[in-house]
Amino acid sequence: MERQNKPTRWRALVFYFLCAIFALAPGFGLRGAAAAPYAAMVMDARTGEVLHSRNADARLHPASLTKMMTLYIAFEAVKNGEITLDTPVRISRNAAAEPPSKLGLAAGQKIKLRYLIRAAAVKSANDAATAIGEALEGSEAAFARRMNRTAKALGMTRTTFKNAHGLTESGHLSSARDMTLLGRHLLFDYPEYYNLFSRTQTDAGIKQVNNTNRRLLSNYRGADGIKTGYTRAAGFNLVASAVRGNERIIATVFGGRSSASRNAKVAELLDLGFKRAPSNAPNRAPDAPVYAAVKTIEQADGKMRAAGKVIRLNTAVSRSLRPQARPGSVAAPVLVASAGAAAPMTDSMADTIDAVVAEVAQKASLMPQTKPAAPRSAPEEVMDASAASAANGVLVPVARPVGLFNRMLTEETTMAPEMPRVVTRVSTSGGRHWGINIGRYKSHNAAERVLLQTALKETDTLDGALRKVVRKPTGFDANFLGMEREMADLACRRLQARNQTCFMIGPS
Repeated sequence: MERQNKPTRWRALVFYFLCAIFALAPGFGLRGAAAAPYAAMVMDARTGEVLHSRNADARLHPASLTKMMTLYIAFEAVKNGEITLDTPVRISRNAAAEPPSKLGLAAGQKIKLRYLIRAAAVKSANDAATAIGEALEGSEAAFARRMNRTAKALGMTRTTFKNAHGLTESGHLSSARDMTLLGRHLLFDYPEYYNLFSRTQTDAGIKQVNNTNRRLLSNYRGADGIKTGYTRAAGFNLVASAVRGNERIIATVFGGRSSASRNAKVAELLDLGFKRAPSNAPNRAPDAPVYAAVKTIEQADGKMRAAGKVIRLNTAVSRSLRPQARPGSVAAPVLVASAGAAAPMTDSMADTIDAVVAEVAQKASLMPQTKPAAPRSAPEEVMDASAASAANGVLVPVARPVGLFNRMLTEETTMAPEMPRVVTRVSTSGGRHWGINIGRYKSHNAAERVLLQTALKETDTLDGALRKVVRKPTGFDANFLGMEREMADLACRRLQARNQTCFMIGPS
């Protein structure tokens, strides 16, 4: 009897064990899915219209989609003159130690920026992305702060960056909507670099590298980008773009279960976008971001702090007492000007001022408009006034008949004198602490010269701004500081209209 019951008990134990395994299996599957939730967005790239979205605002792990922002800032830095594509970048130990995917850079090695950009865009190399961030901002932490400022300027409200490559880190999160917006900005803001994302293979300086998105590029008609991403926490992510005729669609997927299933889903979403998008639609470029990079100036104590504001103080002198002549002495005439000695200097000053005013009026069409002046005295009246003054012991020089500067002097002799104004600049720590950067130059003198030329030509918006040259590892930044945000924005827009590089700098 015992021999018959023993196998029965053994079968029961095996049965319960198998039941426990099957009961736990779905649990494990659910936990895996929870680590990489699904999110998607489809957008008409021409207009920015959202054609489909699902869970698009959830903050998820972006993985290597992060490198889209790293590349966007690299393109921006080249445009602003902060660095060039041929600038050699020294690889740090931190960059060389990044885990795969990587280019295989060695600490201390030098490589041109253009090859780092290719490696980050095509191979999704983590060491290249970190090297780009360190080259532009000195450290990956400082570069992450710039990434977040740029994300905010682009309208990416659900994004926080902690590194340049996208490896999982606490708080490093984005959304399908934000990454779709970033992809659209890459397309419109830097079209000259967009071809990088469609290369199935490229030269990265030390070797040829293959595109991580080459399967979709090869298999989906019209696909030409943009970026893949994968980590265990993120799943398989992809921001893709495709063009057919006049239509261009951007599709984003977060949380794919495999590269194959992700690509299939993206292809499905792109098909949906082409089906829903109108055949003809105007290209409406997204608004250009207002970059707000933190800039500092050296204070009197030698420490670097955020640029402060400029306050104008009116400290006019209420009265100035003239010493009385001694009794019995004859008051000497007050010589207002010496015509013979001052003539050469006055002519030079007049020519210089006339030339600057004429250039400003011709190029910018911004001739300042002043309030109607008091009626000008006729030449005869000026001469009579001069003769009367001479009779009283005061010599007044005769007004010169031609030239803007001389006409100004004539008006001053006939108009009532104004109370003197003394304007003092005081730097503080708040308020008007915005500014603009108008480029990076090879020498301190070159930056100073551009600042002076710009100040003379853009007097309306740069009046009162402080000219500051800041030394950087790759050159000298030419900055105007101590401005209000609105005035800095206006100055940049006017300078950019003249094809001059300009971007805003301001507080964090």
